[in-house]
Amino acid sequence: MIHETTPVLYRAAHIVSQQDTGCEPEAFAVDGGRIRATGTLAGLRSRFPGAPEVDFGEATVVPGFNDAHIHLAMTADNLLHLDLSADAVSGVDGLLRRVSDEAGRTGPGEWIRGSRYDDAKTGAVTRWDLDRAAPGHPVIVVHVAGHWGVANSPALRALGIDEDTPAPDGGDHGRGPDGRLDGRLVERALMNVVYPATARGESPLRASSAEDRMSGLARAQRMWHAAGLTSVCDALIAPDDIALLRRAQADGRLTLRVGMLLSVDHYPAARALGAGSGFGDDRLRLVGVKAFADGAIGGRTCLLSEPYADAGGHGIQTTPTAELAEQVRVVHEDGNRIGVHANGDAAIRLVLDAFEAAQREAPRPGLRHRIEHCSIIDESILARMRALDAIAVPFAGYVGYHGGALTTWYGADRTERMFAHRSFLDAGVTVAGSSDHPCGPYQPLAGLQSMVTRHGADDSAPVGLSQRVTPAEALRIFTLGSAEAEGTASRKGRIAPGHLADFTVLGGNPLTVDPGEISRIPVLATYVDGRSVYEATAG
Repeated sequence: MIHETTPVLYRAAHIVSQQDTGCEPEAFAVDGGRIRATGTLAGLRSRFPGAPEVDFGEATVVPGFNDAHIHLAMTADNLLHLDLSADAVSGVDGLLRRVSDEAGRTGPGEWIRGSRYDDAKTGAVTRWDLDRAAPGHPVIVVHVAGHWGVANSPALRALGIDEDTPAPDGGDHGRGPDGRLDGRLVERALMNVVYPATARGESPLRASSAEDRMSGLARAQRMWHAAGLTSVCDALIAPDDIALLRRAQADGRLTLRVGMLLSVDHYPAARALGAGSGFGDDRLRLVGVKAFADGAIGGRTCLLSEPYADAGGHGIQTTPTAELAEQVRVVHEDGNRIGVHANGDAAIRLVLDAFEAAQREAPRPGLRHRIEHCSIIDESILARMRALDAIAVPFAGYVGYHGGALTTWYGADRTERMFAHRSFLDAGVTVAGSSDHPCGPYQPLAGLQSMVTRHGADDSAPVGLSQRVTPAEALRIFTLGSAEAEGTASRKGRIAPGHLADFTVLGGNPLTVDPGEISRIPVLATYVDGRSVYEATAG
């Protein structure tokens, strides 16, 4: 005989359930980590007499925000190193002071690492600047786009790079006007030494300890819950990262729901174990595999069919065409989902070629692959994606973050086809919400505002106004769209019976507030599994 437990009733002035019934509920009942029922408060009280109640007053409750492409393990590690973002340092001098101060606290010869450096906002830094700031230390500073960085002279020596060292396939060693190495490590030249998920060969950079990474993970989760996030997909995972997350889960310290895209470089090991898309549970699960086709929007290395508007050149293809096609073919034939990083229109076409070839050779109805970022599109790309039922995972907050710089780099015509949320929706292409943090701001409300207004924080002219979406559409993108992208839409993205009890309590309604104020709406509380994982403090 089954004995039902008594649920907890939650009530708020506004509940955005996304049930598509035309009438929003006054309250909902939560039991065993699931939404058990929705309806009027009187009706739920009658159905569940004596049930405890939580009244959020005039707040708005929405389904928990779900970031379909973010980097949790990377952020956990970055939080252990220097924050060199434009919010943390003032200009090049401020950045170099922070590096110099760190050198004073660090033992001789020890590596100094920093992240989120933004040359467009802070100014350009060279190897010689870093040499002067920390002459006795190897230093590497990673750009906010995550696809290039700057190393000083001791770091270049430690990495075995000199004036005659050939650049790796899919990467480059930057040079100044005089032809000498300027310290820039571009694409594979950086990824091979900095990111465990993509590293090829041994790196002299000492990995952070497991305990330190666990501390960084806890900090990242606190930050993201405070922004209203309940679920994320870590879009570049290595075995050590999986071990970190599994340990956190076993210890009860994994408070986010985490999907994972395993780096394609590690796929053979997963394949041998029979681990594929959907492996795991609702707390920690494998979404699929991650591959790369080109570079970055903010790094100005993505692969374009037409040259960059300001600097010329067509960007970088990071994986050879035949290798990319083989990666897609193998993952597809195994029945697993692959997400391929492709920003530029030329790169997206290469990815679609690979998807179409794999589907022709081994039809897999219902197997929906992803294009990560999918930044610059046209009508042909849209039609091909719709035919494949491919999923787009574009940046939500990049217009807000980069503002008018995007027009400088790519020109007004391309920005009307960039981060094309409106075009994806109109074409019937599933589109998910993504920050790509640490490459962009992680706050979902900032992403919503950027999608709705297409205004940058720099007060420049709007960027790509034709791609604006409504607040309701933006919210669905960052909840239901992201659930579709990870294959969990049957239980995530709605406040509806049977769905996971993940929800965010806001101090304003993003559907009715002035669109330019969406990012300022306070997050009052965040719930995962019906349990509070964040409560705003008074004052």
